[in-house]
Amino acid sequence: MNEILSLTNVTKSFQHKIAVNDVTFTIGKGEVMAILGPNGAGKTTTISMILGLLKPTAGEVQLFNHQPHEKQVREKIGTMLQEVSVMPGLKVREILELIRCYYPEPLAMEELIDLTGLTEQDMKTRAEKLSGGQKRRLSFALALAGNPELVIFDEPTVGMDITSRNRFWQTIHHLADQGKTIIFSTHYLQEADDAADRILLFKDGAVVADGTPAQIKSRISKQSVSFIVDPEISLENLYLHSEIDDIYRKNNRVYVQSNNTDRVLELIFQEKIGARDIQIERGKLEEAFEQLTSSAKEAI
Repeated sequence: MNEILSLTNVTKSFQHKIAVNDVTFTIGKGEVMAILGPNGAGKTTTISMILGLLKPTAGEVQLFNHQPHEKQVREKIGTMLQEVSVMPGLKVREILELIRCYYPEPLAMEELIDLTGLTEQDMKTRAEKLSGGQKRRLSFALALAGNPELVIFDEPTVGMDITSRNRFWQTIHHLADQGKTIIFSTHYLQEADDAADRILLFKDGAVVADGTPAQIKSRISKQSVSFIVDPEISLENLYLHSEIDDIYRKNNRVYVQSNNTDRVLELIFQEKIGARDIQIERGKLEEAFEQLTSSAKEAI
């Protein structure tokens, strides 16, 4: 896998505060990577250094084996930041035509419209009259206008309605299928779980986990078997088995935690407790996120 991006011992300080602390990672061509972390964890600062908007206090950032600010790098990347700022006085079509001219091999206008869901009305509207949703669609289109090899999104679906959000992720999957490299930060953990090949989890400016969603969930979150049972049925006998780590009730379901879910299933039928709607829970990203960001001790 060709290396698209590398950060080597990157640190960024603002006066006496360290925002990013000795971060090292690489991203290969075609990867879809989510950057997660609580507010103030260093996500946006890291993205800003990747884009060349901020210079590291220490360490090195390279894209395509060059510095982020170099022209040949900028021609290969597209970005959609949290704040949407567009040029007033121009229609959406005019803005897109202008930005496309800056790139050697821009995306065709028809494909750009199709990928981002821009409507004919959107294309005719002046920038200063755009609604919030229209601005997000335009910002998405501007990120793709140059037909970039690497696309970086910082909280891209904030403010989007459900239809726009679904359309956005359909397009991301389409770009990934084309071999584009994609980095996105998000507060929506389900988005990261569904869309990312790899998750980079930040806490206090450092990377505390790096792996696939499945790897992070399996190493941090316990597996469990959940089921519905009549409230008056005793579960006391289940507690006697050493394979079971914990039993608790939540939202009218019983959860039995164990590393051996097959054995738990055997015990449920063996004890004849009348369990129904039985499900195997493989762990949730939310659980891993909470554990790692509250008491992270080592990276995965």
